[in-house]
Formats: sequence, structure tokens, C-alpha cells
Amino acid sequence: MAVHAHPDDESSSTGGVLARYSDEGVTTVVVTCTNGEYGDGPDHVKPGEDGHDPDRVAKTRLAELEAACQQLGVTHLETLGYHDSGMADWAFTYDSMGGYNHPDHVRAHDVAVEAFRRTAIPAKLYFIARRRRDWERLRQRMAEAGIEMPAPPSAMLTPEFLQRMEETERRITTTVDTAGVAARKREALAAHASQLDQSWWVRFPDDAFVEVFGEETFIRAEDRTGAAVPEDDLFAGLR
Repeated sequence: MAVHAHPDDESSSTGGVLARYSDEGVTTVVVTCTNGEYGDGPDHVKPGEDGHDPDRVAKTRLAELEAACQQLGVTHLETLGYHDSGMADWAFTYDSMGGYNHPDHVRAHDVAVEAFRRTAIPAKLYFIARRRRDWERLRQRMAEAGIEMPAPPSAMLTPEFLQRMEETERRITTTVDTAGVAARKREALAAHASQLDQSWWVRFPDDAFVEVFGEETFIRAEDRTGAAVPEDDLFAGLR
């Protein structure tokens, strides 16, 4: 089960593992907490601008979510229907404990952790985490391909943030090979066209996409199996 805040998070953060384990016959479930009302509207009009209709955006994004989950072979999609909270100043930064430092991502993190602790059903709990060197390799390959990537927010360039990224990288326990399903991850991202049709996600060269996104990395936060780390399988200790 992958718990995410908004439509498209499932593809960018866990598209590889969802597709890989679906191919292996694992039942895969995506829980999407909000409808994504404060995403881009038609022609990428932003929230609060003329032409942005949150209800219309939500309908579009939920339809795209269903299409992306089909690409990834997701067994069941559960949409909770909560309202997108938006993001102050719309400047997203990656947070090791809650995805992006977006209030909905942080809340999704908090709720998922609490649900894990209240039940004995899940054997493991993972947090999404990316290595700093992976971001640097991403920017390098983008530059080589002549694709402009937005400059990182100034908050991501502070010594404190960079130190936090290094600390997050040291906590990574699990690296899953997703190269064999990278094309499907890319197609799932492309399904979110209202948000990503002009983004670097879908403009990335095919060979570079596999190189950069051929792995997905996680922090194993809780474990009831006793499996050793580091590990290369989310189901280590379970099969």
C-alpha cells in the first residue's frame, strides 16, 4: 500500500515499485488523500488566477490518476476525497519524513505512521527518500540534453537543508531496481498531462530516464520481520 497526498505523487515517488510488484503478482493499493484541486488548471493557469476552477481541476486530476494507476497495474485505487490544502508561495521542498514539505504531504505522513502503529497488520513501514547525488545526476543529464530545469528554491540551497539531505541519505536502507519498468513509470507520469505535460519529467530522454529513475530508494522506518539492511526488496523477510 502506497499512501500519497495528491494525484501524480504515486507515479513520481513510487511508480517503479508499484509497477514492479504488480508484475510479480503482488496486490498493490494506492491511497490518494486529496483531489488535487490546487493543481494547475487549463493552460497551466494557477490557483487564484482567472480560469482556475478547483472543482474542474479535481475532476481532471482524478481521471488522470485512474489512468496512471492502470499504467502501473495498480490493483486498487482508494481516493479519500479530502480537499487540497494548497501550498504557501507554491515553493515545494523535499522533506525526508513527509515527501515534499507541503502540508498535505506532512499530514499524509503523520496519518500513515499513526495507522501503522495502531494495527498489527503491516509488517513494514517505509518513507520515500532520494539521494542528493541522484538529484545532482538528474540535473547533469538534463543539462546534457539541453533541457532547462527550474532552479531549486533558495530554501534548498541553505547549509541547513543540504545537511538535512545528507542525513536523509545516510538513513536510506532500501534500494529497489525499477529499471525494467521505467517506461511504465514514464507513461504513468505522462498520464498526468494537466500538470506535467510541460515538465522535465516527460521531456527527459528515454535512455537518461532509465539511468536516472532506474531505482527507487526508501528509508525503512519500522520493521516486524527482522530482515537485514541494507535491502533491495520491500518484501525482504516476507517471502
